[in-house]
Amino acid sequence: MTKVACIGECMIELKQAQGTQASLFSRGYGGDTLNTAVYLARLGAGTDYITALGDDSLSDEMIAGWAAEGVGTTRVARLPGKLPGLYMIQTDDKGERRFFHWRDSAAARSLMDLPQTPEILGSLATYEMIYLSAITLSLYGEEGRARLFAALKRAREAGARLAFDTNFRARGWPDLDVARAVYHDAFELADIVLASTEDLLPLYPGESNEALLAQIPGNEVVLKLSEPASILRLAGVSHQIRAEPLKAPVVDTTAAGDSFAAAYVAARLAGADPKEAARAGHRLAGVVVCHAGAIIPRAAMPPGLIPTTSGKASP
Repeated sequence: MTKVACIGECMIELKQAQGTQASLFSRGYGGDTLNTAVYLARLGAGTDYITALGDDSLSDEMIAGWAAEGVGTTRVARLPGKLPGLYMIQTDDKGERRFFHWRDSAAARSLMDLPQTPEILGSLATYEMIYLSAITLSLYGEEGRARLFAALKRAREAGARLAFDTNFRARGWPDLDVARAVYHDAFELADIVLASTEDLLPLYPGESNEALLAQIPGNEVVLKLSEPASILRLAGVSHQIRAEPLKAPVVDTTAAGDSFAAAYVAARLAGADPKEAARAGHRLAGVVVCHAGAIIPRAAMPPGLIPTTSGKASP
């Protein structure tokens, strides 16, 4: 049975080819929730990706690539005449990245306004976990978000759990007041919130870690810190979880948070307690940042990553 539905957008990715002149770029694809979907599938969680694409050859390539990773694509709407969004990455010598986007008319932005939207939203109740990010919510207008939130409420009533990642991009929001209001609604609905100080401080400037956590009412909240650690709050009690030291230099921080989310959710689905899930998240993210690009080679995936109820890691 498919356990997870990831909702969001995948875009064409352009990044400067290593060892070449600045005018040469390699082409791939990526997006925050898609990155998480791929890592979830690699970690053994049955995962579908829910989005909209065009009917072009680049969209065909995306579908084939996701399927090759074991990500289900039956919930992907295909829109004639539309195209995926496009983004370009620049990475500095410390591995920090800067993004440039061309996505205003991307197919994914229409997902909440299609003839097949009611069927797609109705399917959410068939999943064990639904995962989305604040970037997902920024794709849709007010009416589209209202449709999605209503469907998420129905899915939770049917037994699904919602994991919300606070991934924040200021350019996706008309102003911070709108963003804060949407975050508030998502926080109220989510069973698991995966947050970071990097995401929340632009929304709540100058707040302490404790004050940032106080913005989130849920029982299971992870706040990733600027240092290699996180604060896990369970039923009002906070626990600090420290990451293991990195075994290689940081190359590219792309998808650090996305991979953390995948390992955390996969571990929770496998029956691990939240503390072990957070340690699994730090471990995978610590490997991902030592490789270029959002998706690391399969051979680089750390073995035995997902702990289970028995206390033993999965193979």
